[in-house]
Amino acid sequence: MKYPFAAAVSALALLSSGGASAQSPELRPDQVAFRELYKELIETDTSVATGSCTLAAEKMAAHLKAAGYTDDQLTVFKLDQFPLDGGLVAILPGSSKTAKPMLLLGHLDVVNARRADWERDPYKFIEENGYYYGRGASDMKAMVAAWVDAMARFKKEGFKPKRTIKMALTCGEESGARMNGAQWLAENKPDLIAAEFALNEGGGGRTDGTGKVVTQSMQVGEKSNRSFDLEATNPGGHSSIPVDDNAIYELADALVKVRAYKFPIRFNDTTRAFFAKAGAARSDELGQAMVRLAQDPADKAAEAIVSRDRGFNSMLRTTCVATMAEAGHAANALPQRAKATINCRIAPGEDQDTTRAALQQAIGDPKVSVTLVGRLRPIAVTPPLDRKIMEPAEKLVARYFPGVPLIPTMSTGATDATYLAPIGIPTYGVPGGWGDPDGNGSHGLNERRAIRSVMVGREFLYDLVKAYANQP
Repeated sequence: MKYPFAAAVSALALLSSGGASAQSPELRPDQVAFRELYKELIETDTSVATGSCTLAAEKMAAHLKAAGYTDDQLTVFKLDQFPLDGGLVAILPGSSKTAKPMLLLGHLDVVNARRADWERDPYKFIEENGYYYGRGASDMKAMVAAWVDAMARFKKEGFKPKRTIKMALTCGEESGARMNGAQWLAENKPDLIAAEFALNEGGGGRTDGTGKVVTQSMQVGEKSNRSFDLEATNPGGHSSIPVDDNAIYELADALVKVRAYKFPIRFNDTTRAFFAKAGAARSDELGQAMVRLAQDPADKAAEAIVSRDRGFNSMLRTTCVATMAEAGHAANALPQRAKATINCRIAPGEDQDTTRAALQQAIGDPKVSVTLVGRLRPIAVTPPLDRKIMEPAEKLVARYFPGVPLIPTMSTGATDATYLAPIGIPTYGVPGGWGDPDGNGSHGLNERRAIRSVMVGREFLYDLVKAYANQP
C-alpha cells in the first residue's frame, strides 16, 4: 500500500513546520480518528485512586475487534481481588516459523491528579496552544494510543508480518499499590508475552525548549528503584531537661552526611556511548567535559562540570535523596523516634545491599538504622546494544529528523522493563515523539504533549514496528 509512505511524508511536513506553536496543525481524517482514540484514553481515568485500567483495556480491545481481531487474538485479563487493574494482550500472528515474536509494552495507569491543583481538568482532553493537555498525555497514553493504532492499521491493511507482533497494555506501573500487570503476566502467563525483545517507553526526543528537536534517544537500560528508612530512637523524656542525645539531631546529622555523599561513577556500555556521542554533538564546555569523562572516568575536573547537570549527574552514578521525614510525638517531649525515607536510584552493577552498605558507611553512626522498605522491583538488567535493534531506528531517525543524532541512553527512572528481563525479554525504550526540557508536566501539574510530537510519533512508531516485524 502507498498510504504509509504518504503518511510519513505528511509527518515530515508536520515536523518541518515547527515544534509547538499557537497554531495547531491541520490534521488528515485518519489523524483526527487517532486523536479521538488518544482523547478516549486520556478521558478514561486510570489512576489508582479514582480510575479503572480494566475499563481502558476493554475499550482498546473493542477498537481492535472492530479492526478485525478475533477473540482468540485478544486477551483481557484481571484478577477478582483487583477488578480495576486489568489489562490487554493482543496478538497479530507472523508468517515466519523461525522469526521470534516482538512485544509492544505500555502501561495504562497514570499518576493520581487532583482537580484543585490543576489549571485544567486533568481527565479532560484539552487542545491549547499547540499542545494536548491531560493526565497521561505524556506518560504514557500517547505511546499506548500509537501501539493500538498501529495494531489496528496492520490488521485493516492486511499486513502479514514475518515475526508475530504482540502488544501488552498493563496496569500498576505508576503505583503498584494493588497489582502490577507486567509482573503478573511475566510470572503467570510468560508464554502469552514471550518475545525476542520488547519496545517500551523511556526513549524519545528532546527539544531545545522552542520546539526544535535536537536529540532522539533509544533507552538501553535503566536504574533500579529502592527506598530505605533511616531511623534514630531514644528513650525521650521531658523537654524542660534536654540532652544532646536527641533522636532528631542524630537523624539530621545522618541526613546531612547522605546529602554530602557522592556515589562513584559507574559507566556501562550505554552510558559511556551516551556521554561520548551526546558530548561530541555539543560545542560548549559541558560537551567537551562529557567526552573527556567518557574517555577517563577519573577526570575530576570533567566530572565536576558534568555533575552540575542534574540529569547527567544521575546517569553517572547511583543517587540517594531524602523524600519524607517524621519525628517526635509531642511538642513538650523529647523525641523517642525520628525517621526519614531515602529514595535511591541504583546504577546497573550495584544493588540494594551495596547501596545500603554505602549509606551506612557514609552515615557512620550505628545508632541510626538503615532498613530496606517499600515495593521491590527486580534489579534492572541492561540489555545489549544490539545492532538489530539500533539500525532500523537509526535509519528512521535520519529520515524523520535529518541531522538529529540517535543516542543510546540509560533512564534514571524505572519502568516495567524490569519484570521482563527475568523471563528473557530485553526491553528498549524507543525514539519517535519528543518532549520539552521542562518534562511537560509528567507526574506533575498540567501534563501535556505537543500535537506535532503526538502525530509524528504515531507515524514513526508505525514505521519502526513494521521494520522490526519484517526482520528475518
